[in-house]
Amino acid sequence: MARWFLRLGAAGLTVSGLYAATRIDPNDIGLIRIGRAVATTAVISYDYIVSLRGLEYGTDKYESIKSQVHRRSARHLLDLCRANRGTFIKVGQHLGGLDYLLPEEYTSTLKILHSQAPQSSLHDVQQVIQEDLGKEVTQLFASFDEAPLGTASWAQVHKVVLHDGRTVALKVQHPKVQRQCAKDIILMEVLVHSVSWLFPDFSFAWLVDETKKNVPLELDFLKEGHNTEVVAEMFKHFQFLKVPKIHWDLSTSRVLAMEFIDGGQVNDREYMRQNGIDVNEISQNLGKLYSEMIFVNGFVHCDPHPGNVLVRKAPRTNKVEIVLLDHGLYQTLTEEFRLNYCRLWYALIKTDKAAIEKYSRRLGAAELYPLFACMVTGRSWASITKGIDQIPVSKTEDVEIRIKAAKYLSSINELLNNVPRQMLLLLKTNDLLRGIETSLQTRASASSFITMSRCCVRAVSRYEKDASKSWYGRLKISLAEALVLWQISLHEILLWVKASSAWRWVSGNWAHEQPLQ
Repeated sequence: MARWFLRLGAAGLTVSGLYAATRIDPNDIGLIRIGRAVATTAVISYDYIVSLRGLEYGTDKYESIKSQVHRRSARHLLDLCRANRGTFIKVGQHLGGLDYLLPEEYTSTLKILHSQAPQSSLHDVQQVIQEDLGKEVTQLFASFDEAPLGTASWAQVHKVVLHDGRTVALKVQHPKVQRQCAKDIILMEVLVHSVSWLFPDFSFAWLVDETKKNVPLELDFLKEGHNTEVVAEMFKHFQFLKVPKIHWDLSTSRVLAMEFIDGGQVNDREYMRQNGIDVNEISQNLGKLYSEMIFVNGFVHCDPHPGNVLVRKAPRTNKVEIVLLDHGLYQTLTEEFRLNYCRLWYALIKTDKAAIEKYSRRLGAAELYPLFACMVTGRSWASITKGIDQIPVSKTEDVEIRIKAAKYLSSINELLNNVPRQMLLLLKTNDLLRGIETSLQTRASASSFITMSRCCVRAVSRYEKDASKSWYGRLKISLAEALVLWQISLHEILLWVKASSAWRWVSGNWAHEQPLQ
């Protein structure tokens, strides 16, 4: 059966040759896209069934063969995403960020899609521009860079210069995406249900549901432009944040013109070294931004992969800035969910096991609350119970988490199908942010937990003050808030003192002068 589907895929390649002389891309033909997806699913399923048949579960040989199958299957999936593009690229990117769920062979392979998505032809790009803006490219722009600055699942970005001399980043949607996405989602739903029937532990219905909900939002570039302006206004008090301005006269649902801002990717330590940018400052400021997004405002940018977060020194002021791009995917948290999530994180930081269980259950984790806490933090249960702000993350712990993720795959999928839908994008966001921190070597730093603690306290206090009906009640809440924030600041000062060279000198001399017992 798998061979038959492979022949179907080969037939698709033959068709591509027949269409080479025309403007029709064979990848846009429904039969070829369906055949390729079905063939890939069949090949991957067949590989797992045949390769692992007869092997004793848990043995070294079983694990070795399974890893090889994982690697082959991940490459097949990568090839499928690149060929079918659009929705397949977006889902592949999401899968590449599921470090808490998928084997490393999958995540490391599919992460490539964040930076190496296929691009549309120049003819297709210019056709979308002309259809939406009503003029030829040469009439609209003084210059148009043919090579895209970057390519993503839904669109690619070109650098253009307006006739008045301003430089603009022009985001142009891939031409066939809107027409194909609904059919692609139906196809994925059928394939996911088929795989779930073959492998009951491998249930990704929640991923299809999320894709159905989010795709229409991401495909409307006018909505993205609106999100951009909302965020710029919401966080204008952060001097370190730079959000591009939108050129509405050159923007439609498929074309978005925005201020061109240059910079290095947030995970590029070498760029930061060359430009005198402090890695710790970037990590702290990114933590401040996302803590306030999640805990205080409940309006969260849910796609912070390195291509969407740049760093630079502002040309005029020379101050370090974080540039936040791609505002198509946001999650608006309900007040109930935001406060429960806020209290859960505060309990995790304070190592309050009773509160961890209480708020995990409120968020739908039920008896699986220890597993849920591990997924939220990216830490082992042992580290959580000892204090995630006390124990640094180690490679051993990361390996342990991956091994246990494979062991508890069915329980993880059960959790993902039961928690509020808002949680799914937050888990993705958490993983992407942890990936950035890992690249910067600042993961689980004390400063990040201090920032989160402050935001959690502020968020809960604001809610309680709004709910209070008397000035005396509000005064008590304000005083309690001030006291806790003062304690957090004192703790921060103590950490700074302990990290200082003077403290190390005093500690070293004191230890040296102590008599041997």
